[in-house]
Amino acid sequence: MSSLPPCARLDGDGLTMVLDLRAGAAEPVYFGPTLPMAEDLASLCDVLRRGRHASQPDRPAPRSLLPFAGEGHLCAPSIVIQQHGRPLTPRMPLVAITQRDAGLCLEHRDDALGLSVQIELSIVHGGLVEFGTQLRNQGTHPIGLISLASLTLPLPSWASHMVRYAGRWSGEMQQQRLALHQGAITSASYGGRPGFGGGNWVRIEGDNAGEVHGDALSAHLAWSGDHVLSVERNADGDATLTMAARLDASEIMLAPGDTFCAPRALVAVSAQGISSLRHAFHAHVLGAVVPGTAASTPRKVHLNSWEALAFDQSFEKLCALADRAAALGVERFVLDDGWFAGRRDDTTSLGDWVADPGIFPGGLDPLIDHVRGSGMDFGLWVEPEMVSPDSALYRAHPDWCLHLPDHPRLTQRNQLVLDLTRPEVSGHLFASLDRLLADHDIAYLKWDHNRDLFPLAGKGHAQVIALYALLDRLRTAHPQVEIETCASGGGRVDLEILERCSRFWASDNNDPIERLQVNAGWFDFLPMGIAGNHVGPSPNPITGRQVAMDFRAKVAMFGHMGVEADPGAMSTQDRQCLAAHIALYKQWRDVLHSGRLWRLTPAAAGVHALLAMHKGRGIALIAQTRQAATYDVPHIRFAGLDDEAHYRVALLPPYCEKARAQLSHARPYAEGVVLSGRALRLAGISLPLQYPETAWLVSVEIV
Repeated sequence: MSSLPPCARLDGDGLTMVLDLRAGAAEPVYFGPTLPMAEDLASLCDVLRRGRHASQPDRPAPRSLLPFAGEGHLCAPSIVIQQHGRPLTPRMPLVAITQRDAGLCLEHRDDALGLSVQIELSIVHGGLVEFGTQLRNQGTHPIGLISLASLTLPLPSWASHMVRYAGRWSGEMQQQRLALHQGAITSASYGGRPGFGGGNWVRIEGDNAGEVHGDALSAHLAWSGDHVLSVERNADGDATLTMAARLDASEIMLAPGDTFCAPRALVAVSAQGISSLRHAFHAHVLGAVVPGTAASTPRKVHLNSWEALAFDQSFEKLCALADRAAALGVERFVLDDGWFAGRRDDTTSLGDWVADPGIFPGGLDPLIDHVRGSGMDFGLWVEPEMVSPDSALYRAHPDWCLHLPDHPRLTQRNQLVLDLTRPEVSGHLFASLDRLLADHDIAYLKWDHNRDLFPLAGKGHAQVIALYALLDRLRTAHPQVEIETCASGGGRVDLEILERCSRFWASDNNDPIERLQVNAGWFDFLPMGIAGNHVGPSPNPITGRQVAMDFRAKVAMFGHMGVEADPGAMSTQDRQCLAAHIALYKQWRDVLHSGRLWRLTPAAAGVHALLAMHKGRGIALIAQTRQAATYDVPHIRFAGLDDEAHYRVALLPPYCEKARAQLSHARPYAEGVVLSGRALRLAGISLPLQYPETAWLVSVEIV
């Protein structure tokens, strides 16, 4: 330890992290905007360190990135291990630190137990800090790993609140802002995937945090399996954020020489408000995570067949639906569940990935040719990880599913889960999907995942690793095919799965009022261009709510736009309205998907206001979801503009007709008015938003 420097620093785009190393541990004493390179780090650490109080150990345990049991740490340990069924108490001081091009490597070691932990801190695209943690057994006996935190981050003194993202099926990513009182706020998933609770995403805020000012920090665990998240404030007032993969007992056994790599954790920090965190995560996702097709090519308008036909499929009906889709301007036709052999309802045939001869006597190609001839490309729904007990695959291989010997095989949605950790299972799935993609002109797979994984029987971690390997193998064989990750909506969305998928399905709920709230959570971390956002039918099949086409279409534009309804069941007026919005989306999708996303004020009283700005050109969605409390709703004030520049501001047609008559001066809004960025920020504009389900699209273009 004597060879350690007293301090270390990590610098990225606009940020600095300072670590105090003098207690034989890595203590982050500063994490915020960039400090001068000549800063006296030792003096900074001195003035930030608090004195010992009477009710502490004589040598207080450091607030370390790797706290461990047995030395008075007032937070959960980062590492919990056992040997021969008995808990071990490691002592793992920091023994070495290595400076690398864009990061630091911290090595901790327990020579008595023969264990080492490495924590790598790296600055990645977008200015995020990536934490990579690995445990190596360098001893002579096997070690049982109970938990290894991907991130244990002592929080800055300004941390007063957390925003966690809770939810359920059809109501994902609901933001809950909670005060950090003494004690722990925890969440975990147990279904073999992150789940609908959104607990692998979190934001920490100071009292002063707003859209463009104040202290805030966002973090994410990039892992597609079970997780644990905790924010705990101890009796001394110190708060710690912990994120980890949740492991079952005896799931991970490390033989001598083995290494366990914890999932990556990513952190963004800002002193300029929440918008900076959003922009950092969006830049990272588009620049370093999703496959290139999602980041660089126009996101094609989808029509998905599910709400239009469900299982009532025939070749003639599908061709007619494709024709109606093409007439709207749709660019991709996606054939959803019900296309494969024997699939007439949701009780059979998962695993039998061949076209049903009763629907497609000539196979899939005649439909694909019809879709391609209409100017669209073709996508297909699959659910490869699941199997129906009533299927040819299950009858041939009943042992291929996750199960416990001599226990009943419990189903969910009438299906079981295939054990991807068995090479013969993953090999069969690859062969089935590879054949589909090699034999047919399929541009897109909607990869669904409609049930929790049980019984995992100690295979949860290995199942996720096997899924990644299957997706990697498939993408290597068919790099041009885009894949969407779907899990009954947003049940499995994280940056590790998104390295393999070009799009995620945010929610099964297409009700636009509900979707505004769901999307608000996702957009805190993920860009609109990869978020599937569709116009659903009215009345909505989940909520029963009837909503006008104008409102549904405007909301759907702010995402990766699609249609999940039958155009043939729409009125002529609704089809015309939808076609106009699809055309508008195509004109503006470069801004929507490449621009920076800002939340506009007021974001209250049922008003959702978003602005996407790209190279001096912007489009805003201003949507009122309920009856306004007063006739004169507050003005919409704009963020993200240059105070000294001037912008032409105009309303984009088509308009909501019931609100159009309430415009004070319709002509200037239609033709456009020129205002300074300062005026738009401080004064804003007035729009009639007193009616429920009123939405406006506003263009903002620099003069």
